[in-house]
Amino acid sequence: MAEELLGTPRSLAVVCAFTAFMFAVGLGYYAPTADEVPVALWPLYADSAVAVALGGGVLASVVATVRRGGDVTADAPTSRGLAYLHTLAFVWLVQFGLWPLVSLNLAFGEYVAAPDAWIYYWGVIGTHLLFVGLALLFPAFGRTTRGALATALGLGVVNAVVDYWVGYHPPLLYEPGLGLAAATLAIAVGAVALASRSFRRLGEGSD
Repeated sequence: MAEELLGTPRSLAVVCAFTAFMFAVGLGYYAPTADEVPVALWPLYADSAVAVALGGGVLASVVATVRRGGDVTADAPTSRGLAYLHTLAFVWLVQFGLWPLVSLNLAFGEYVAAPDAWIYYWGVIGTHLLFVGLALLFPAFGRTTRGALATALGLGVVNAVVDYWVGYHPPLLYEPGLGLAAATLAIAVGAVALASRSFRRLGEGSD
């Protein structure tokens, strides 16, 4: 699938363009409330937009390989820095791609009764599931390390603390409680576990 969607300049350009569109939509979603959040916490507050930006970084890393006619699954560059990028992008795309399935359905009646339910419920869930689809392309050429996995897990915990203890969670139609916080942590752990199983290691025994 990665070879089909990312293996030619034209198909890669389409995926990159759609990723850029999702990033722009994400920025538009968070922008109206961003001034209520300290600037230093913006990357954790606008988590979905950041996830897409990380995914865009992964796509950018294979552009040169694809343009020169290389095999994206065999010739894509690898390095420790890229392993961290691959891992963080995968985990955040999976985590925040699945998160709306929980967060919106905890207040299902309110969301489907909203005037713009086709955007704020069906649109949000549909586009966020595409995050997961994008993430699942990365293990075909990406790498990970124990350090990258630990970093991704740590950021998942920090994100949950900022969202539900400090209170800078994404805009919702209700005030989230312990249930959503626990579900968010569970999704983060699951996303890291999936990354560990999906990616090849950057050199046997490397950290």
